[in-house]
Amino acid sequence: MADAKVIPFDDDRSRGSAVQRPARRRGAGSRRGALGEAGEMGEVQPLPGRSGGQEDGSVSRAEGPLERSGDGGRDAGLERRVAAGLAFLRRRLTGDYDVDDFGYDEELTDQVLMSMLRPVYEKYFRVEVKGIENIPAKGGALIVANHSGTLPLDGLMMQVAVHDRHPAGRHLRLLAADLVFVLPVVNELARKLGHTLACAEDAERLLAQGELVGVMPEGFKGIGKPFSERYKLQRFGRGGFVSTALRQGAPIIPCSIVGAEEIYPMIGNAKTLARLLGFPYFPLTPTFPWLGPLGAIPLPTKWTIQFGEPIPTDGYPPEAAEDPMLMFNLTDQVREQIQHTLYKLLVQRRSVFF
Repeated sequence: MADAKVIPFDDDRSRGSAVQRPARRRGAGSRRGALGEAGEMGEVQPLPGRSGGQEDGSVSRAEGPLERSGDGGRDAGLERRVAAGLAFLRRRLTGDYDVDDFGYDEELTDQVLMSMLRPVYEKYFRVEVKGIENIPAKGGALIVANHSGTLPLDGLMMQVAVHDRHPAGRHLRLLAADLVFVLPVVNELARKLGHTLACAEDAERLLAQGELVGVMPEGFKGIGKPFSERYKLQRFGRGGFVSTALRQGAPIIPCSIVGAEEIYPMIGNAKTLARLLGFPYFPLTPTFPWLGPLGAIPLPTKWTIQFGEPIPTDGYPPEAAEDPMLMFNLTDQVREQIQHTLYKLLVQRRSVFF
């Protein structure tokens, strides 16, 4: 199998036929209206207040001996969740849901995919988020983060952090290498989650639509680096993400992620096997492939994700996007800010796992 082709993010050419976008699909009904009535399946709805009952749980005079208001509240909450689940299944079976031009399915993401990722985020990696207030409540913005961990779990955890911790509940649209979109199953899930190809064309369209876009400029160089080089940022390319932000006047938000480097300590790289499989690298860790499927379980490290202060780009003239010196300086500024924050978080960290 040939090596996976990675389209550089800083290449302004059109993608052509590298990856085809799925056709836009619209439902006949109003999805948000249905959700507003039935509630969200992925979230546990708060139980209504106990009406007519006493605080100590005693039976009210207006109720029978077997009818407590708390039981009625629990029954009502269960009924709402069942109704929401049935309504969700009905919309999926009848096709009454929306998918945008990139294949992003907001309802499926909110109701199912985020609910699957959330236990990993909250219970397994116990992610701590800092600086969430630096992400604007609306409008386009570009989040630039370090990339590590052998498998790209850091991008998924960053998505959950933005969605769950931001007051506006914003959705992060990640830019990914084309390898993601040729893998079966992974391709469909990535599209549904709002991921798209890491090229300037798609990034500019999303920013122009007021979306929050995430990019990890290190690419495979960062995620596939050996454990001995952990938390040392790799090259950020030629500054394509800066050029895109300048064209749209979108702020650049540096993001530093600590904890992902240790989930799969990469102590070796089977390059021959990687070439045969068409992968950029084939990791060898203390547990994989020696323990088989068990070796693919990540270590339960403690994570910290910090969003830095935005770097504005709307004050530059239109021709600034073509200035190589300006792009180099801004790229270096973003990289240095991420690296400095990584070192600061590592000094503050007391343990990898606790």
